[in-house]
Amino acid sequence: MEKANDGGEWLIDAKGLARTYHMGQEIIQALVSVDIRVKRGEYVAFMGPSGSGKSTLMNIVGALDTPSAGTYILNGQDVSTMSESDLATVRNKEIGFVFQTFNLLPRYSALDNVALPLVYAGYSKSERRKIAMESLEAVGLANRAGHKPNELSGGQRQRVAIARALVNKPSILLADEPTGNLDSKTSYDIMALFKELNEKGNTIIMVTHEEDIAAFARRIVRLRDGVIESDQPNDRIRAVKPEGQLG
Repeated sequence: MEKANDGGEWLIDAKGLARTYHMGQEIIQALVSVDIRVKRGEYVAFMGPSGSGKSTLMNIVGALDTPSAGTYILNGQDVSTMSESDLATVRNKEIGFVFQTFNLLPRYSALDNVALPLVYAGYSKSERRKIAMESLEAVGLANRAGHKPNELSGGQRQRVAIARALVNKPSILLADEPTGNLDSKTSYDIMALFKELNEKGNTIIMVTHEEDIAAFARRIVRLRDGVIESDQPNDRIRAVKPEGQLG
């Protein structure tokens, strides 16, 4: 997998991350002091109840927000104090986002949705179509390239979203509740795809509140009240049988 910069063994190296929000007269301490490192090729789940800080941590890791304190080195770059324009560049090059709601453009075909990030990256139309088709092939949807989102199932739409997230060959695939709008069988199919992508070398960070979904990750980081409660390798990784049922 291509890397823009070589940050050594640690793709993510964050120390003392804190995030404070001001809501009128009230001060909300979303993150207190978080240290976290993620190696290249890891598959990590961030877990925690509502208000635990997992979404805030995801936003900082995804360069959608900056910490109030602490340092965050992503792929050899200190993004802690970057400007908005520099953060946007980092997001485009380093992070592939997958959201619960898919965020596909309804009038665009699957192929055009996947190719969209390549427009901003300056690729020609022919290059965009070739790379986007390769990305669709990687998620098993090349035969649906001409279909629009309303012609696809929920699972297929999420696969298109994953293909779009991968099209720029990002350092991290960052998935926020990726199975939140899917039924159980389709959720497990998506988890099987994540497992396959991780085995091919993709670094995956997944945010979820569902224990059965987090169980597919190789490492589980649990947050509570803005701090990391536990950070452990997952010794009982769930397997997915070919028919899409839990093993």
